[in-house]
Amino acid sequence: MNVLALYDIHGNIDALEAVLDDPLAAGADLLVIGGDAVPGPFALATLERLEGLELPVHWLRGNGEREVAEASACPPPAADGDLAARTAQITAAEIGAQRARDLGKLPLTLFFDGVLFCHASPRRDDEMLTRLSSAERWSQALAGVQTELVVGGHTHQHDDRRVGSVRFLNAGSVGLPYEGDGAARWLWIADGVPELRCSAYPATQAGERMLAAGWPDERSVRAALVEPVAASVVTRIFEDSVVA
Repeated sequence: MNVLALYDIHGNIDALEAVLDDPLAAGADLLVIGGDAVPGPFALATLERLEGLELPVHWLRGNGEREVAEASACPPPAADGDLAARTAQITAAEIGAQRARDLGKLPLTLFFDGVLFCHASPRRDDEMLTRLSSAERWSQALAGVQTELVVGGHTHQHDDRRVGSVRFLNAGSVGLPYEGDGAARWLWIADGVPELRCSAYPATQAGERMLAAGWPDERSVRAALVEPVAASVVTRIFEDSVVA
């Protein structure tokens, strides 16, 4: 079985198309959407593209889907000072209440073909586990996991590590990769054998189109796509946000 795992698309329809155009990805038997397909500037187009694919699609809930569902169910006051709340509100309004509610009902984890899929960790959709996180934090996050392979995302960076008897792979981010070059990251699993992949495309132009559409998270778009920041810099920022 060939499994295509796409994480953290964040409404970047151009990056999604670049991955789907890859000849290897075209041979997938099924697709796992590992969370945070939204929020993003072209959220509705992204969801419709994924929903229209002619192969089985399995969806996970990321913190992004949860936040969009929460924004739709109980819209808070204007969230100009809270960027995450603001982007969730924008996406909830674009995709409509029913789609937003459905996203909030997606599972935290999926297990099939010997692989446990989650968004951030098997226990939380927003746990920050980075390339710099301690062995103790990794062990705590994966405590009780029985399968040999776990796939996650959330930090927008590829990773491949051993945590005791568990191999953890971060599929990276399709839409906002913090890798220093803008290329879309994804994961391919062929008969149980995983391979971290990337697809180069005109990421700078994609980022500029996102900003031209009025997307408010300019810092993330620029750091990932328009003027990519070195991966090590972003990793340190994420890790320090946990330790602080």
